[in-house]
Amino acid sequence: HVQLVESGGGSVQAGGSLRLSCATSGYTYSRGCMVWFRQAPGKEREGVAAIYTGSDYTYYAVSVKGRFTISRDNAKNTVYLQMNSLSPEDTAMYYCAAAPGLCGGRWSRASEFFSWGQGTQVTVS
Repeated sequence: HVQLVESGGGSVQAGGSLRLSCATSGYTYSRGCMVWFRQAPGKEREGVAAIYTGSDYTYYAVSVKGRFTISRDNAKNTVYLQMNSLSPEDTAMYYCAAAPGLCGGRWSRASEFFSWGQGTQVTVS
């Protein structure tokens, strides 16, 4: 099965940037959906951005569109989330998730994804 390891989280001041990485190993999906989710204390896990590995088509939550960019490096089996113009509302644990097949309308629903990383904390002050 797919193994996912996130890194790159940390503490940053409002307006700053961070780049998260999700390294994949084991079975990787040539046509699958890779998603970044986040979960703040007391809130539900929400989809932030997704990329379909078959075409590199991307999806974004309204709250992050224009500030965050999801991308991937096939050679490194890594998915990235570049986060710019961060605000305290972006503070959360960020998780990488994966599932086979198209992203489509399911991309932001955590229940649709079978493989998860351990998460990386992002704190914006």
